Amino acid sequence: QVQLVEFGGGLVQAGGSLRLSCAASGTFRSIDAMGWYRQAPGRQREVVASISSGGLTNYANSVKGRFTISRDNAKNTVSLQMNSLKPEDTDVYYCKADADMYGGTRLSYWGPGTQVTVSS
Repeated sequence: QVQLVEFGGGLVQAGGSLRLSCAASGTFRSIDAMGWYRQAPGRQREVVASISSGGLTNYANSVKGRFTISRDNAKNTVSLQMNSLKPEDTDVYYCKADADMYGGTRLSYWGPGTQVTVSS
């Protein structure tokens, strides 16, 4: 089992910054890809940014140039630095981790979500 705990959501004015962090713990062989997703009520969850264990990153077009994802493999953490925030970035943000388990399987786990609200 893998537990994900998220930190750093909150309320910020448009143009401001927030930093989200997520820590993975539990019993697993290693963590592969990690990422941040977001979801508003009535909408599908969408990927914001992802990062491989080797550091390769991908971003949604809507956040390119404003958000930066990073990770610490030794601590099994992933962070999302969000700058120049816009009201349309308001959502619940979820951390996701793909874990390689003992026994050879790879399973995906989600954090409980953290609210990000950007006021205009």
